[in-house]
Amino acid sequence: MPNNKSYSYEDIIDFSKSFNQKIPIRSLVFCLCDNTIDAFLGYISLVLNKSVPVMLDRNISDDLLMNLIKKYSPAYIWAPANCVFFNTYLKIFSYQEYSLYELGSQSKYDMHNDLALLLTTSGSTGSPKFVRLSYENITTNAQSICQYLAISNKDRPVTTLPMHYSFGLSIINSHLISGSTILLTNHSLFEKEFWQFVTEFKATSISGVPYLFEILKKLRFFKMDLPYLTTLTQAGGKLCNKLNAEFAEFCKNNRKNFFVMYGQTEATARMSYLPSYDANRKIGSIGIPIPGGQFSLIDEEGKLINASNQEGELIYHGANVCMGYSHSRFDLNKGNENNGTLHTGDIAKKDLDGYYYIVGRKKRFIKIFGTRVSLDEAENLLNKKFSNCICTGKDDTLSIFTTNKSQDSNEIKNYISDLTGINQRAFKVHYISEIPRDASGKLLYSKLK
Repeated sequence: MPNNKSYSYEDIIDFSKSFNQKIPIRSLVFCLCDNTIDAFLGYISLVLNKSVPVMLDRNISDDLLMNLIKKYSPAYIWAPANCVFFNTYLKIFSYQEYSLYELGSQSKYDMHNDLALLLTTSGSTGSPKFVRLSYENITTNAQSICQYLAISNKDRPVTTLPMHYSFGLSIINSHLISGSTILLTNHSLFEKEFWQFVTEFKATSISGVPYLFEILKKLRFFKMDLPYLTTLTQAGGKLCNKLNAEFAEFCKNNRKNFFVMYGQTEATARMSYLPSYDANRKIGSIGIPIPGGQFSLIDEEGKLINASNQEGELIYHGANVCMGYSHSRFDLNKGNENNGTLHTGDIAKKDLDGYYYIVGRKKRFIKIFGTRVSLDEAENLLNKKFSNCICTGKDDTLSIFTTNKSQDSNEIKNYISDLTGINQRAFKVHYISEIPRDASGKLLYSKLK
């Protein structure tokens, strides 16, 4: 909200009518997003117009943006008006700090009638690979989220995640269809303006990835006076069990709801949730499938696993599974290639109560001297004793990265060697200044060399 200005749903409809007079339906439009009313209004207007927004980070580099324009030939771009990059394009509409630019290049190709939205795949930065989402994907997932979180028009979520990120956008979508008040801000948790905003407008929920919850603890969130805050939701990766337990206990003692959730962009946003009443009892679990969704587990031969506590690849079935991927404009006319089934690539197990636990990534495994090693499990083991350790590797070498130079490399290697029984010469320790993360706070393993 610029200058804390409020907009009604009627205002949003009026804006969309003016906005959509400038573009034909079924236009492909790049949206350079931040958490401002300008970006928000553009996104909503395009969806209402049956155009297809491509959600991108406002801070994307000019080179990466130009590459995407070449790959997709969007008809229009909705972006900050002060960006010099767009000076060569025709400006056809402006509102506050944003402008609509016409490129006029979309006539070269068609788009499938069900295609509603393009989102970047998790961790990608300027990659031409997008997830193709349908109107059914967006609607069913938003409705499901509303159901298990019991969202109503009395809710007031504050934006803590980027709008171009599937988790951040799902918060907006699920609260929009409930008639909620959405509190838009670009201020970070480290700024006093963010907490003034939260207090003044009585935010009822905060959502984030694990990194955000680490920040909340450092900011002494547990001692803050936030009487209107009733719900905390976490997704975007596994929260360490210790921190998970601390937030679950805090919420239990202060009559707040704490939901741990699991999802992927390929499933529009969310596939499972841990009910708040089980947050303390099932620490580390991703919970149960969302309403309308189903899980199954398969072994390495593709056979169904029915037994409890047996590991296999997690398969999700639901109407929120994306249509497929696109790598250029020529993929936008493709139909539904997934048919409601998503191979998540995550290795999981199910307990006797039907609650699921992620134990690693299918591709996050390496072989060390013939022994199969989970990089995720190695990280979990290391972080029980040391801090800020992340792992990558290739066969016969496991690389451990840490930001804490006070941690002795030999001690780290000896520790993991003793736990795994693997000779310490297989482990390499690297000290880095900071752990690479994307705009939403998720780890970027690809940046570690």
